[in-house]
Amino acid sequence: MSLQVKDLNIVYKVGKGSIKAINGVDFELMKGDSLGVIGETGSGKTTIANAIMRSLPENAEFFGNIFFNNKDILRINLETYRREIRWKKISVIPQYSMNAFNPIKRVGEQLVKIMMENDSNIDISKASERIFYLFNQLNLPPEIYKKYPDELSGGQRQRVVIASALLLDPELVIADEPTTALDVINQARVVSLIKREIVDKRKTLIYITHDIAVVAGIAKKVMTLYAGEIMEFGDSRKIFKEPLHPYSKGLLASVPDIRLGKTKKLQYIPGDSPDLSKEIKGCPFAPRCPVAMDKCKVERPRLRYVDGRLVACHLMGGE
Repeated sequence: MSLQVKDLNIVYKVGKGSIKAINGVDFELMKGDSLGVIGETGSGKTTIANAIMRSLPENAEFFGNIFFNNKDILRINLETYRREIRWKKISVIPQYSMNAFNPIKRVGEQLVKIMMENDSNIDISKASERIFYLFNQLNLPPEIYKKYPDELSGGQRQRVVIASALLLDPELVIADEPTTALDVINQARVVSLIKREIVDKRKTLIYITHDIAVVAGIAKKVMTLYAGEIMEFGDSRKIFKEPLHPYSKGLLASVPDIRLGKTKKLQYIPGDSPDLSKEIKGCPFAPRCPVAMDKCKVERPRLRYVDGRLVACHLMGGE
């Protein structure tokens, strides 16, 4: 499996204006890779996921390419994408589990429908067998099969959503803030399940989150995204040990460190994200960057290799 995102640009048309949500994003993933995508609200994380899933809203215009197994999935017919790729090869765990289900149909009925609509060779018996297998793997009682969505707890609903994403054994799973609105106990359970059922089984994972601590434990690679642009991309151990981009440093400085009783003064990034409806000159992070130079305000930095990772910063040298 391979996923290549090349010079992806996404613009939302709003009234007479437009919002540039994604600006020139490039990255590549191979089979077994796990990528954590972190950044503030509005940085473009979910927009990238929606582009891969071909679920962008009607007011979105896109440029660039997304190659999945050497096919540009932004260019193929949408019906072909739905029939051959969505759920079968690429699936998603959405942010809000309750919105993923029809409230007036039983859970099992909805999961069976997903399987039978995407694989004509599966009958109800085989579909149910697969569903009960996943329920067992996800520590869900079999009686959930006959329950309605609103009869489940938040943690149970989220695990059922994970089951739905794994039904057809996809090659790539996108988890879009899958622990949103869950308590810390269920958050830990869901993250553990994703690691065991996706990462440890060598599927490819894109994990979108605000929770940097989760990314540290689940992702081999990390992308820090700001104002629709990649600030830093590379090996998670390197980035968490020694972030190079000032934005990455700011994000990590805002996370408490409780290892071996260590304490540190928590920091925050002052200011607000830029208005993406206006043209941005230079580095989009420059107005909030504590080490910005005059050059940063007028010239956009390009991604360059520094210490084995990609960094978009004028302060960095590189290859």
